[in-house]
Amino acid sequence: MIRPDAWDVVALRYASKTLPSAHLALDADPHEADGQLDYFVWVCRQGDRIVLVDTGFEAGEGSRRGRALILDPVEGLARLGIAAEAVTDVFITHLHYDHAGNLSRFPNARVHLQDAEMAYATGRCMCHARMRKPFSVADVVTAVELVYKDRVVFHDGDFRLYPGLSGKLVGGHSKGLQMLVIGEAAPLVLASDALHLSRYLDDDRIFPAFGDYLATVEGYRVLREMIVEGAEIVPGHDPDVLRHYGRVDPRWEDAVRLRAPVV
Repeated sequence: MIRPDAWDVVALRYASKTLPSAHLALDADPHEADGQLDYFVWVCRQGDRIVLVDTGFEAGEGSRRGRALILDPVEGLARLGIAAEAVTDVFITHLHYDHAGNLSRFPNARVHLQDAEMAYATGRCMCHARMRKPFSVADVVTAVELVYKDRVVFHDGDFRLYPGLSGKLVGGHSKGLQMLVIGEAAPLVLASDALHLSRYLDDDRIFPAFGDYLATVEGYRVLREMIVEGAEIVPGHDPDVLRHYGRVDPRWEDAVRLRAPVV
């Protein structure tokens, strides 16, 4: 019997960008100080099961958007001792360019995606430039190709991936945005872009790019309820993550262990 809390969970920062305050919150005062966004992928490991949460962006796509890699996500995984071929599952929180690049580089992984996200990224909303801006058409095409290769597992709402790993549909920032919940008692929640920065839970600000405003702020309510019930929330782009958790390697600042497996 596999214990639901027997997962090793690591956050790997692969890029970082300083942005004007107006790029960080919908109603930000332009006189506020600039802020930093860090870009992460996350790894959940249990024996031969390796679940990669999001796949980052490719160097070319990042460059086109003024964002440079600190390290290639696949090379970062190799530094953790994980070959791309060893990844068994890729959990895509949503299909934005900084979360769903590099999909073709994990040849043996099943890709877990919400029905609502594929419908959003390939449907009529993409006829509007503002709504399609966070998506890379090449990444979306890759995801569609993986469907035709029988590599995508679609989900419609909340689901259990493995004992101790559950997907939770929240929407908002993107129509099919899902979070990964790790453990059962006092779970760890990889919120991804349901919560870009921890402080948004205090001031109800939201990132300026969103598919559904109401679903975004309702997502905050869900997160607050989870916190009351004992959950630990990991925001998707907050530089504080690297300060709040211990490094995997004292000499490497870009990888921190969010949770060690209970044995």
